[in-house]
Amino acid sequence: MVVGNIQYPPEVAEAVARKLAATQELERKSTEIEITRKEKDKRVIEAQGIAEAMNIISQRLSASYLQYEAIKAQREMVGSPNHTVVYIPVGPSAVPMTGTFDLTAPGAAPAPPERPAGH
Repeated sequence: MVVGNIQYPPEVAEAVARKLAATQELERKSTEIEITRKEKDKRVIEAQGIAEAMNIISQRLSASYLQYEAIKAQREMVGSPNHTVVYIPVGPSAVPMTGTFDLTAPGAAPAPPERPAGH
């Protein structure tokens, strides 16, 4: 290796090359660490936003609103071509449950859920 007018031995050139490679590797790893920190910060901020949204929703979600949504869903089903699904209000908050009924026999009980073969 020649710098200016000085000729350095090959061992010195190799040592300089190793130091340069080590410095570049250290810079690469530092950059990776910084990227990882930024990604972590981003995930934390996203999680905080989700937690705040869930808190707001849980404070404002009421039984009356759920009942309103249930009624709205029932109204939408009135015009549906699917006549096998029936909404039945149950419980004190009248939250509907879905069930499939055999409508061929008057007063028939709901059909049991289908089970996969072998069960």
